[in-house]
Amino acid sequence: MMTSLAGDLASCHDDDGACDEAKSATPLSPVTTLATEAPAIEAASESGGDDEFDAISELFDDTTSVTSSIYAHTYERGRRYQSFKNGRYPIPNDDFEQNREDMKHAMLMELTDGKLFYAPIGENPQKILDIGTGTGIWAIEVGDLYPSAHILGIDLTPIQPLWVPPNVEFVVDDCEKDWLTGDVDLAHFRFMAMILRDIPGVLGHAYKSLRPGGWIELQELHGHPCCDDGTMGRDDQFKQLYDLAGQAYQKFGMSTALPAQLKPLLLDAGFQNIHCKIMKVPIGTWAKDKTMRLIGLYQKTVVGDFIPTLAGRPFEALGMSQVEAQVTLAFARKALDDANVHRYFNYYFWYAQKPVLGRTTV
Repeated sequence: MMTSLAGDLASCHDDDGACDEAKSATPLSPVTTLATEAPAIEAASESGGDDEFDAISELFDDTTSVTSSIYAHTYERGRRYQSFKNGRYPIPNDDFEQNREDMKHAMLMELTDGKLFYAPIGENPQKILDIGTGTGIWAIEVGDLYPSAHILGIDLTPIQPLWVPPNVEFVVDDCEKDWLTGDVDLAHFRFMAMILRDIPGVLGHAYKSLRPGGWIELQELHGHPCCDDGTMGRDDQFKQLYDLAGQAYQKFGMSTALPAQLKPLLLDAGFQNIHCKIMKVPIGTWAKDKTMRLIGLYQKTVVGDFIPTLAGRPFEALGMSQVEAQVTLAFARKALDDANVHRYFNYYFWYAQKPVLGRTTV
């Protein structure tokens, strides 16, 4: 068990306060909010190399989608983007990106000790929604875990496999439009808060779809590199890259800071019994604990695969030339390989309940 990852709530201690959003999980209203954050990650005396986990990379090679070839897509600079709502999501949906999504799932399974979600939905749920299902890996595993439940995965892009458990279904739809499903036990989101343009509207749809006593859960990356020991300077090129990425996403109506600021939005939507669990994920293999080194390798690999996508639609939105974009990425990659800088990301796990009729939580 990785109970050591969670501790009392505390703010980040980087020099410029870029991670102060962690403070927003502190209870601020009469509605019950429980919040925990991980303590600082202990660094190894000698950083392990990335080759410590060479066998892991073999699990994520040559992935393909059995459905991708029969749908129309848009191609830009050698990468494939979705056709449905083209332009909404500035990240590709090709096989390389699907491989990255599955690696993120494996990383979170290590981080959470195999927990697919934290919301206490009971042993016999009937309806579960996976909003922004991506490759569908979370929905498929939940379907295997709860054969009594109907799992509906929703996404803008049809990259999910055809062969799935009989209780799992995937549809192409826009979660920012009205939802037609009701009496849901759990509405699950992962890496969605920062890319939704109308998060209050989506939370409202989720609230209406849930049965009384049902749960919503959002598992989110806070897209700001943090550091507790001063090894990441203000001029850190990797941090500067993510600052630019945040500015670029704003051009698409998105916010990389939103994952740390969901409590008032959940309250406004009507949710109660709000919980927030914050976990620190090292970027690279600098941690002393072996499991955290593995998680850090996953995170570094995921980030390394993500960085090139910024040179496409995101940096174009900032008006950057291709030369400027590639130079910026090169400096960030070099900084990413410096194991003496102990960067990490905060991951936020929010879960909250739709009130049972005639009952409030205070």
